[in-house]
Amino acid sequence: MIYEGIVLTSLADGGSHIAPMGFRAQGRQLVLSPFVPSTTLANLRRTRTAVVCASDDVRVMAGALTGQRDWPVTRADIVDGWRLSECLSHWELVVDSVTDDAERPRFCCNVVHHASHAPAPYFNRAQAAVVEASILISRLEMLDSDKIARELEYLHIAIAKTAGPREQEAWAWLLGAVSDHPKHDIDTARWL
Repeated sequence: MIYEGIVLTSLADGGSHIAPMGFRAQGRQLVLSPFVPSTTLANLRRTRTAVVCASDDVRVMAGALTGQRDWPVTRADIVDGWRLSECLSHWELVVDSVTDDAERPRFCCNVVHHASHAPAPYFNRAQAAVVEASILISRLEMLDSDKIARELEYLHIAIAKTAGPREQEAWAWLLGAVSDHPKHDIDTARWL
């Protein structure tokens, strides 16, 4: 099973890099598989640490993909790194082993610390729609316009019925990324 979270890695200058990423639980380890090339990959290779955060604020995921990266961070408890200041929980990771791959190397990481900061909320369809749209937007270079339009049309149903202000803001950022993408000519105004 693949879970979606927010992965924070440390930049060479000591700052934080925030990226949405799917990860797997494999026994007592979490497995991260960042794309080649990516900032997350470079940071993992250099520091061999990461922090995975669970957040119910889907703006963080959408924002990381659309250039809205100024989210408050706090120092991690054990590893030399960062976590989101406002997250539900976080896992601090140290890389145990790496399996190289030309597209997505696998980093098997030991969980050296886990902390819960707030109770998990109820499920919300609009939040799930933003997560799915974020994954779609991260693949704009790979997908054709018809598939993107069909997916957004379907996901808009959940946004229209169940979104709060945070989800609406994240949704608008993602639609803006589609509208601004040079490969696609998709009128996203109907889904705002």
